[in-house]
Amino acid sequence: MGAGAWQPLTGPSHQLALEILLDGPLSRAELARRVDLSAGSLTRLTKPMLESGLLVEVSGGPTDPRVGRPSQPLDIVPASHHFVGVKLTADAALGVVTTLRAEVIATEERPLPDHSPEVVADVVVELERSLAAGVPGITGLGVSLGGHITSAGDVLRGDFLAWFDVPFRRLLAERTDAQVVVSNDVTAVTEAIHWFGAGRGVSRFCLLTIGAGIGYGLVVHDKLVDTTDVGLGLVGHVQVDPDGPLCDRGHRGCASAMLTTEAITSQVGTALGRRVEYDECLDLAKDGVPEARRVISTAGHALGRLIAAATNFTMPEAVMLGGEGVRLASVAHEQVLAGIRSDRHPEAAIPPLVLQDPTFAQWARGAAVIAIQTFVLGR
Repeated sequence: MGAGAWQPLTGPSHQLALEILLDGPLSRAELARRVDLSAGSLTRLTKPMLESGLLVEVSGGPTDPRVGRPSQPLDIVPASHHFVGVKLTADAALGVVTTLRAEVIATEERPLPDHSPEVVADVVVELERSLAAGVPGITGLGVSLGGHITSAGDVLRGDFLAWFDVPFRRLLAERTDAQVVVSNDVTAVTEAIHWFGAGRGVSRFCLLTIGAGIGYGLVVHDKLVDTTDVGLGLVGHVQVDPDGPLCDRGHRGCASAMLTTEAITSQVGTALGRRVEYDECLDLAKDGVPEARRVISTAGHALGRLIAAATNFTMPEAVMLGGEGVRLASVAHEQVLAGIRSDRHPEAAIPPLVLQDPTFAQWARGAAVIAIQTFVLGR
């Protein structure tokens, strides 16, 4: 079955495919219950999906008492479609190719020669073609980056690339036959956690990311909360330490001034009188070096206060912590908990803190998930 051969379904057929994609394999009886269909209607709707290769019958189901033999649950064929996801940073394009269930098959990275939108688009499409070489075809291409991005894929502002009003989706669509979607990076990784990660089955959770910037994603009633302000970095300017340093906008002790990788390396480097890398800062703190330990402890407490603010306002079932700087939550675990308790009611429970993979491959996988959603939901 060629890339893009199956078009997004509608009505009950769409709901069936979505239920199987996210929770499969599922028995026909369970599917009929979930979508409120008769056995005959279920057979009629799933037959073309089985014939097209999108669905497959799998063995191992419980015995069906009506016919006296094991049932054959239905499942998605993950390899029926493939998607490329690319995460853009200030320096590189990091790509993955995934199945329809967001299983990563291969990864690849390419440097950005410069920040010209046309040059970056060329790099992304070259990366897509290279990743596509190992699979039958690419159905969708998802690209994510930090910034304020419209639903049409226009980058109104991309801070790390110094972009303003760039029609990036159009630039990509002119260079590839794959369906293209461009998204804010935190939105993309939130949806990856929601559909295929630790957030699967969690009706209400939030994601806080720490790295080059501070990000926040929210899922409520099993749906991403999305507004036109996504990508403005609003949570990065919540004050978490009234005695902290100033950020570039003049806010004292905000999350951006306290928790970004640059903020932490700058503070530790100044204290030590030399340049340091982020992981080195954490290692020095673990080893008890006073200058590093002081900065990391303070940052951990600040992270706890940021988590407390998020939980106080949205009352999530779980807090996902991600981004390339997430190791802070482990190294300064006690300080994080102290920061949470300082701003929570003493009788309030601390929700589970679920650390995510800090690698950039997870951000690229998020971009692929946005492409998967666009394809499956037909939006």
